[in-house]
Amino acid sequence: MTVVVERADLERFRTLLALRLGLHFDDGKLDYLTGILRLRALGAAEHRVAPYLASLSSGAGTTEEFLRLAEILTVPETYFFRNADQFRALAEAVLPARIRAQASRRQLCILSAGCASGEEAYTIAITIREHFPELATWNLRIVGVDVNPAVVEKARLACYPTWSLRETPKAARDRWFHAEGRDFALDAQIRQMVSFEQRNLVDEDHLFWQPGVFDLVFCRNVTMYFAPEVTRSVVERVTRSLAPGGFLFLGHAETLRGISHEFHLRHTHDTFYYERKEAGARASMSDLLGQTPMPPIVEPPLLVPPEASWVEAIQRASERIVALAEKAGSPAAQAKPAHWDRAALFELVGQERFSDALQLLGSLPVAAQNDADAQLVHAVLLIHGGKLRDAEQMATALLASDDLSAGAHYVMALCHEHAGQLREAFDHDQVAVYLDPEFAMPRLHLGLLARRAADLPMARRELRLAVELFAREEASRILLFGGGFGREALIRLCEAELRACGGGA
Repeated sequence: MTVVVERADLERFRTLLALRLGLHFDDGKLDYLTGILRLRALGAAEHRVAPYLASLSSGAGTTEEFLRLAEILTVPETYFFRNADQFRALAEAVLPARIRAQASRRQLCILSAGCASGEEAYTIAITIREHFPELATWNLRIVGVDVNPAVVEKARLACYPTWSLRETPKAARDRWFHAEGRDFALDAQIRQMVSFEQRNLVDEDHLFWQPGVFDLVFCRNVTMYFAPEVTRSVVERVTRSLAPGGFLFLGHAETLRGISHEFHLRHTHDTFYYERKEAGARASMSDLLGQTPMPPIVEPPLLVPPEASWVEAIQRASERIVALAEKAGSPAAQAKPAHWDRAALFELVGQERFSDALQLLGSLPVAAQNDADAQLVHAVLLIHGGKLRDAEQMATALLASDDLSAGAHYVMALCHEHAGQLREAFDHDQVAVYLDPEFAMPRLHLGLLARRAADLPMARRELRLAVELFAREEASRILLFGGGFGREALIRLCEAELRACGGGA
């Protein structure tokens, strides 16, 4: 029997999946969704799409069907000790901090959200058992939740194929697993540390998401499948449920940039994670940065531009422009805008009238000058004018209020490079590209720093990425951060550096 699926039916199905499961499917997955909808409608009572969608929309008796859809549409790919750097950070930084914070209460509560078949939650338990045996006397709770009931049941069984243990250290494998047929069963001591629940993160449940109940939440590779508004609501629940000073781990492809300002970004052990802000707390750069490995800096100095740093190249490209812009009687000097007019500012930048743009910023009302976008533009313009110390102070103030600003971290990288603090420059670039993987300028800067460090493989990798990103970079961002260079000029620069690094073009 043929089941006809119209485009309107498909859009309705996609909307229902977003509303009930939080799952977002872009247009590239419409054929896949069409097949799922056809199969589910064929298996329904009337074997037609319209009645099937009507039953989904009615709310009556649809819970089981949505759970079945969750099983079909969420196919987890996980294993023990996945992204091992995060578990090193857990053992060496995060858990010690929470143990100190909870020493008087002697209790810890940890959530594995989107736990799939349990490998993540059990890895947390193994980490605690191996590194903190003293917690055996604490009130310790580890809970894993997932929308897919089939994988929750598998997690409770705690019996795994060899493939799930492929990244498990041999010592942990020998100690905590024993063969059971062709699979490996987890030791009862670890199993007893974790409980599992079938739960939809999209649903509001005030009994579960109680304020400040969790010390630590793992929510890795979950929000990447959600629509932005769903991600925002889920993060709001997680934030509410985390104690101040509690920690959140996301997947490597996920960030809180543009989602929440309630966290400090932390960067240790070659990985990124988040700490919920204490009331009135400010970001600590020593906590945020400092453990990303970088090769020792060696001579020769940067070759493109051959005799100077990238900051100096930006300044040289701007000197002629700044000199022209500083003529007496400039229109911006007389303008007194009553509001924060981004279009007018970017028009001045586009005309390479950087000094006028600075004067325009200075003429804004105090409230507008304190706007994060205005502060970032101000810092970049200060770099154009060679006022690196002022630019660093501006970027530092911006990061104190929003340490998830990729642009501010890039400005800090330029300032540190100019000051000869190349390791710090490297760290800030790394944070910038984590927060915004589409941001081309810090990729270029990382490539140049890696070349300076004689790390040619890294230089080639970053420069190739920069070429790809510059091809689709927003024109406004090239205008602001490009240092007077246009898109094509920046691509040619990357290609020239690639050739010099032996990477072709």
